[in-house]
Amino acid sequence: MAADVSSPKKVPLRSREPIWSLRKPLPASWQLWLGLVLPLLILVLWVALTSGSKPVVGSAFLPKPTDVLRVLLRDLVIGRPDVIAGKSVVVRVLLDAAIASSWRIILSFGLAAAVALPLGIMMGAFEPVNRLVEPVMAPLRYMPISAFIPLTILWFGIEEKQKLAFLFLGVFVYLLPVVVSAIRAVPEELVQTARTLGAGRLQVVFTVLVPAAAPDIFDSFRVMNAISWTYVILAEFVNTRSGIGYQIQLAGNHLHIDEVFAGILIIGMIGLGSDALIRFFGKLLFPWREAGHV
Repeated sequence: MAADVSSPKKVPLRSREPIWSLRKPLPASWQLWLGLVLPLLILVLWVALTSGSKPVVGSAFLPKPTDVLRVLLRDLVIGRPDVIAGKSVVVRVLLDAAIASSWRIILSFGLAAAVALPLGIMMGAFEPVNRLVEPVMAPLRYMPISAFIPLTILWFGIEEKQKLAFLFLGVFVYLLPVVVSAIRAVPEELVQTARTLGAGRLQVVFTVLVPAAAPDIFDSFRVMNAISWTYVILAEFVNTRSGIGYQIQLAGNHLHIDEVFAGILIIGMIGLGSDALIRFFGKLLFPWREAGHV
């Protein structure tokens, strides 16, 4: 009688695929922890370099985290007493600066979008318009926008118009090609189907091209938001008495490094907040597109 030899049971290997999958979102349990690792390491290193009676890095070069937190609480939340026009008031310097900078960005971004969106749609849909405008716009994308500061001062003076014009230019030259590319990326099959069903050229533009390209265009607003916050600091270095850029420059001139760090952190927090707001509206407007994004 032959012995019943059974094959050994295979022990399944523990798969790491859920974490290390290519281009796949992380499990929810990992997202928070991995997102906290690097910020915590930076904070620990910051504390280690600045702590003690003889810190590795002096406060003239790197302030203590507690000093930066004190400035944030004082100038963003609590406020400091001041006298304006003979009246005692509480001034929240960083809060007022953040509001001023945000307002400049909102205005300039709105103006840039009002011009770049219709022009980009026409350039992406109609090649004659693209050939007419592209020779002028293409070189601007490779020029440093900061080089236009002297020209904006010459043309618009040194007041608020100059800052809005500079920010408008900084956003416009990057937003326009994104709109053109989004319109051109719409599958040709959609255009031909609409034409077959009898749609005219403008009907195709506004009922096929624009709706299909809208998610990509809206996604680009996140990048434009970051660009705006980069350029607003440069804009506020020129003859201004308000804004985050002005406060950072003023603090730097007086060697108040803790206030410089506080201003930089405020920009980061506002940038993250506005980015989250744009993503939130993107999910509301284009749920089919945002469902697959993290």
